[in-house]
Amino acid sequence: MTEIALRTTVADGIARVMLDHPPLNVLTRDVLAELRQALRSLAERRDLRVLILGASGKHFSAGADVAEHMPPVFRDLIPEFLETVLAVVDFPLPVIAAVQGRCLGGGFELISAADIILASEDAIFGHPEIKLGVFPPAACVLLPVRCHWGVAAELLYSGEPIAAAHAREAGLARDVVPLDRLDATVAALAERIARHSAVALRLTKRCLRETWLIQREMLWRAGRIYSEDLMATEDAVVGLAAFLEKRQPVWRHE
Repeated sequence: MTEIALRTTVADGIARVMLDHPPLNVLTRDVLAELRQALRSLAERRDLRVLILGASGKHFSAGADVAEHMPPVFRDLIPEFLETVLAVVDFPLPVIAAVQGRCLGGGFELISAADIILASEDAIFGHPEIKLGVFPPAACVLLPVRCHWGVAAELLYSGEPIAAAHAREAGLARDVVPLDRLDATVAALAERIARHSAVALRLTKRCLRETWLIQREMLWRAGRIYSEDLMATEDAVVGLAAFLEKRQPVWRHE
Protein backbone atom coordinates (compact mmCIF):
# COMPACT_ATOMS: atom_id res chain seq x y z
CA MET A 1 0.00 0.00 0.00
CA THR A 2 1.14 3.55 -0.64
CA GLU A 3 -0.94 4.87 2.26
CA ILE A 4 -1.00 3.47 5.78
CA ALA A 5 -4.52 2.33 6.62
CA LEU A 6 -3.88 1.35 10.25
CA ARG A 7 -2.60 3.14 13.30
CA THR A 8 -1.02 1.01 16.04
CA THR A 9 0.06 2.17 19.49
CA VAL A 10 1.21 0.34 22.63
CA ALA A 11 1.30 1.69 26.18
CA ASP A 12 1.06 0.17 29.64
CA GLY A 13 0.35 -3.33 28.36
CA ILE A 14 -2.49 -2.16 26.11
CA ALA A 15 -2.25 -2.23 22.31
CA ARG A 16 -4.58 -0.22 20.10
CA VAL A 17 -5.07 -1.08 16.45
CA MET A 18 -7.17 1.53 14.67
CA LEU A 19 -8.57 1.37 11.15
CA ASP A 20 -7.48 4.76 9.91
CA HIS A 21 -8.81 5.55 6.46
CA PRO A 22 -12.11 7.32 7.07
CA PRO A 23 -14.84 8.12 6.28
CA LEU A 24 -15.88 4.46 5.86
CA ASN A 25 -12.74 2.46 6.71
CA VAL A 26 -13.40 0.03 3.86
CA LEU A 27 -11.68 -3.33 4.31
CA THR A 28 -9.79 -3.82 1.07
CA ARG A 29 -7.42 -6.75 0.61
CA ASP A 30 -4.52 -4.39 1.29
CA VAL A 31 -6.08 -3.22 4.55
CA LEU A 32 -6.77 -6.82 5.60
CA ALA A 33 -3.14 -7.77 4.89
CA GLU A 34 -1.93 -4.81 6.93
CA LEU A 35 -4.22 -5.79 9.80
CA ARG A 36 -3.03 -9.41 9.79
CA GLN A 37 0.58 -8.26 9.89
CA ALA A 38 -0.12 -5.89 12.78
CA LEU A 39 -1.83 -8.64 14.76
CA ARG A 40 1.02 -11.08 14.10
CA SER A 41 3.59 -8.57 15.31
CA LEU A 42 1.63 -7.65 18.43
CA ALA A 43 0.97 -11.29 19.29
CA GLU A 44 4.72 -11.79 19.76
CA ARG A 45 5.05 -9.00 22.33
CA ARG A 46 5.32 -10.39 25.84
CA ASP A 47 4.58 -7.03 27.46
CA LEU A 48 0.97 -6.95 26.23
CA ARG A 49 -2.11 -7.87 28.20
CA VAL A 50 -5.02 -6.63 26.08
CA LEU A 51 -5.78 -5.42 22.55
CA ILE A 52 -8.29 -2.72 21.55
CA LEU A 53 -9.59 -2.87 17.98
CA GLY A 54 -11.16 0.39 16.89
CA ALA A 55 -11.49 2.86 14.04
CA SER A 56 -10.94 6.54 13.34
CA GLY A 57 -13.66 8.80 12.08
CA LYS A 58 -17.43 8.72 12.29
CA HIS A 59 -17.86 5.06 11.34
CA PHE A 60 -16.13 1.84 12.35
CA SER A 61 -16.35 0.25 8.89
CA ALA A 62 -18.76 -0.03 5.99
CA GLY A 63 -17.31 -3.47 5.27
CA ALA A 64 -15.26 -5.08 2.56
CA ASP A 65 -14.66 -3.62 -0.89
CA VAL A 66 -17.57 -4.90 -3.02
CA ALA A 67 -15.50 -4.63 -6.20
CA GLU A 68 -13.11 -7.22 -4.76
CA HIS A 69 -16.01 -9.68 -4.39
CA MET A 70 -16.42 -9.87 -8.17
CA PRO A 71 -14.96 -12.77 -10.17
CA PRO A 72 -12.16 -13.72 -10.21
CA VAL A 73 -10.83 -11.62 -7.29
CA PHE A 74 -13.17 -13.20 -4.72
CA ARG A 75 -11.14 -16.44 -4.91
CA ASP A 76 -8.29 -14.61 -3.17
CA LEU A 77 -10.40 -12.28 -1.06
CA ILE A 78 -12.50 -14.88 0.78
CA PRO A 79 -9.62 -16.96 2.23
CA GLU A 80 -7.69 -13.78 3.03
CA PHE A 81 -10.69 -12.35 4.84
CA LEU A 82 -11.26 -15.55 6.81
CA GLU A 83 -7.57 -15.58 7.77
CA THR A 84 -8.02 -12.04 9.10
CA VAL A 85 -11.05 -13.04 11.15
CA LEU A 86 -9.09 -15.96 12.57
CA ALA A 87 -6.18 -13.63 13.38
CA VAL A 88 -8.58 -11.78 15.70
CA VAL A 89 -9.98 -15.02 17.15
CA ASP A 90 -6.47 -16.43 17.64
CA PHE A 91 -4.95 -13.29 19.14
CA PRO A 92 -3.41 -14.67 22.34
CA LEU A 93 -4.80 -11.98 24.64
CA PRO A 94 -8.26 -10.44 25.24
CA VAL A 95 -9.56 -8.35 22.34
CA ILE A 96 -11.97 -5.46 22.93
CA ALA A 97 -13.75 -3.96 19.91
CA ALA A 98 -14.80 -0.30 20.14
CA VAL A 99 -17.56 0.49 17.64
CA GLN A 100 -19.08 3.78 16.56
CA GLY A 101 -21.31 4.66 13.63
CA ARG A 102 -21.78 2.11 10.88
CA CYS A 103 -20.41 -1.37 11.46
CA LEU A 104 -21.53 -3.32 8.42
CA GLY A 105 -20.69 -6.42 6.44
CA GLY A 106 -17.05 -7.39 6.79
CA GLY A 107 -16.57 -4.81 9.54
CA PHE A 108 -19.30 -6.49 11.58
CA GLU A 109 -17.74 -9.91 10.93
CA LEU A 110 -14.36 -8.61 12.08
CA ILE A 111 -15.58 -7.30 15.44
CA SER A 112 -17.72 -10.41 15.95
CA ALA A 113 -14.40 -12.25 16.33
CA ALA A 114 -13.43 -10.05 19.29
CA ASP A 115 -13.91 -11.15 22.89
CA ILE A 116 -15.86 -8.07 24.02
CA ILE A 117 -17.73 -5.43 22.00
CA LEU A 118 -18.41 -1.95 23.38
CA ALA A 119 -20.48 0.43 21.26
CA SER A 120 -21.52 4.04 21.14
CA GLU A 121 -25.20 4.96 21.11
CA ASP A 122 -25.01 5.93 17.44
CA ALA A 123 -23.59 2.55 16.36
CA ILE A 124 -25.54 0.38 13.94
CA PHE A 125 -24.74 -3.22 13.10
CA GLY A 126 -25.83 -4.93 9.91
CA HIS A 127 -25.24 -7.51 7.22
CA PRO A 128 -26.68 -6.11 3.98
CA GLU A 129 -25.04 -8.83 1.86
CA ILE A 130 -28.33 -10.63 1.11
CA LYS A 131 -29.48 -7.51 -0.75
CA LEU A 132 -26.59 -8.10 -3.14
CA GLY A 133 -27.43 -11.75 -3.66
CA VAL A 134 -24.59 -13.01 -1.44
CA PHE A 135 -24.01 -13.81 2.25
CA PRO A 136 -21.32 -13.12 4.87
CA PRO A 137 -19.57 -16.47 5.45
CA ALA A 138 -17.86 -15.58 8.73
CA ALA A 139 -21.07 -14.10 10.17
CA CYS A 140 -22.96 -17.33 9.48
CA VAL A 141 -20.59 -19.00 11.95
CA LEU A 142 -19.87 -16.15 14.38
CA LEU A 143 -23.29 -14.62 14.96
CA PRO A 144 -25.15 -17.71 16.26
CA VAL A 145 -22.34 -18.11 18.81
CA ARG A 146 -22.47 -14.47 19.94
CA CYS A 147 -26.21 -13.79 20.12
CA HIS A 148 -29.70 -15.26 20.02
CA TRP A 149 -30.30 -17.47 16.98
CA GLY A 150 -33.36 -15.46 15.94
CA VAL A 151 -31.41 -12.21 15.96
CA ALA A 152 -28.63 -13.77 13.89
CA ALA A 153 -31.14 -15.18 11.42
CA GLU A 154 -32.97 -11.88 11.04
CA LEU A 155 -29.74 -9.97 10.47
CA LEU A 156 -28.62 -12.42 7.79
CA TYR A 157 -31.97 -12.98 6.07
CA SER A 158 -33.35 -9.43 6.09
CA GLY A 159 -30.21 -7.44 5.46
CA GLU A 160 -31.59 -4.73 7.75
CA PRO A 161 -29.34 -3.22 10.46
CA ILE A 162 -30.02 -3.02 14.18
CA ALA A 163 -29.29 -0.16 16.55
CA ALA A 164 -26.76 -0.35 19.35
CA ALA A 165 -29.44 -0.79 22.03
CA HIS A 166 -30.82 -3.82 20.18
CA ALA A 167 -27.30 -5.21 19.80
CA ARG A 168 -26.84 -4.97 23.56
CA GLU A 169 -30.19 -6.70 24.23
CA ALA A 170 -29.19 -9.48 21.84
CA GLY A 171 -25.88 -10.03 23.61
CA LEU A 172 -23.74 -8.70 20.75
CA ALA A 173 -22.56 -5.60 22.56
CA ARG A 174 -21.35 -5.81 26.16
CA ASP A 175 -22.33 -2.18 26.78
CA VAL A 176 -23.57 0.91 24.94
CA VAL A 177 -22.46 4.40 25.99
CA PRO A 178 -22.68 7.96 24.63
CA LEU A 179 -20.22 8.57 21.81
CA ASP A 180 -18.17 11.02 23.84
CA ARG A 181 -17.68 8.35 26.53
CA LEU A 182 -16.76 5.43 24.26
CA ASP A 183 -12.99 5.91 24.34
CA ALA A 184 -12.92 6.36 28.11
CA THR A 185 -15.17 3.35 28.70
CA VAL A 186 -13.03 1.13 26.49
CA ALA A 187 -9.83 2.39 28.11
CA ALA A 188 -11.20 1.75 31.61
CA LEU A 189 -12.11 -1.84 30.76
CA ALA A 190 -8.74 -2.42 29.09
CA GLU A 191 -6.96 -1.04 32.17
CA ARG A 192 -8.92 -3.33 34.50
CA ILE A 193 -7.93 -6.33 32.38
CA ALA A 194 -4.32 -5.17 32.05
CA ARG A 195 -3.86 -5.30 35.84
CA HIS A 196 -3.87 -9.09 35.69
CA SER A 197 -1.11 -11.57 34.99
CA ALA A 198 -0.14 -11.69 31.32
CA VAL A 199 0.48 -15.44 31.64
CA ALA A 200 -2.94 -16.03 33.18
CA LEU A 201 -4.63 -13.90 30.53
CA ARG A 202 -2.88 -15.80 27.72
CA LEU A 203 -3.86 -19.17 29.17
CA THR A 204 -7.44 -18.03 29.76
CA LYS A 205 -7.66 -16.90 26.14
CA ARG A 206 -6.14 -20.20 25.05
CA CYS A 207 -8.87 -22.10 26.91
CA LEU A 208 -11.56 -19.92 25.36
CA ARG A 209 -10.12 -20.60 21.91
CA GLU A 210 -10.33 -24.34 22.53
CA THR A 211 -14.12 -24.04 22.45
CA TRP A 212 -13.69 -22.80 18.87
CA LEU A 213 -12.44 -26.08 17.37
CA ILE A 214 -15.73 -26.89 15.64
CA GLN A 215 -16.36 -23.27 14.64
CA ARG A 216 -12.93 -23.02 13.00
CA GLU A 217 -13.77 -25.83 10.59
CA MET A 218 -17.21 -24.36 10.00
CA LEU A 219 -15.62 -21.02 9.12
CA TRP A 220 -13.62 -22.59 6.29
CA ARG A 221 -16.64 -24.64 5.18
CA ALA A 222 -18.67 -21.43 4.99
CA GLY A 223 -15.92 -19.90 2.87
CA ARG A 224 -16.01 -22.86 0.50
CA ILE A 225 -19.79 -22.61 0.16
CA TYR A 226 -19.38 -18.94 -0.71
CA SER A 227 -16.59 -19.46 -3.24
CA GLU A 228 -17.68 -22.73 -4.84
CA ASP A 229 -21.49 -22.66 -4.63
CA LEU A 230 -22.69 -19.08 -4.21
CA MET A 231 -20.32 -17.45 -6.68
CA ALA A 232 -21.26 -20.04 -9.29
CA THR A 233 -24.79 -18.59 -9.34
CA GLU A 234 -26.03 -15.87 -11.65
CA ASP A 235 -27.71 -13.97 -8.82
CA ALA A 236 -24.47 -13.38 -6.93
CA VAL A 237 -22.77 -11.72 -9.88
CA VAL A 238 -25.94 -9.81 -10.81
CA GLY A 239 -26.35 -8.46 -7.28
CA LEU A 240 -22.74 -7.39 -6.85
CA ALA A 241 -22.67 -5.75 -10.28
CA ALA A 242 -25.90 -3.90 -9.55
CA PHE A 243 -24.42 -2.47 -6.36
CA LEU A 244 -21.32 -1.25 -8.16
CA GLU A 245 -23.46 0.26 -10.93
CA LYS A 246 -25.83 1.88 -8.38
CA ARG A 247 -28.98 0.20 -9.65
CA GLN A 248 -31.51 -2.33 -8.38
CA PRO A 249 -30.69 -5.98 -9.12
CA VAL A 250 -33.09 -8.10 -11.13
CA TRP A 251 -33.09 -11.60 -9.66
CA ARG A 252 -33.42 -14.73 -11.69
CA HIS A 253 -36.79 -16.43 -11.12
CA GLU A 254 -36.60 -20.12 -10.30
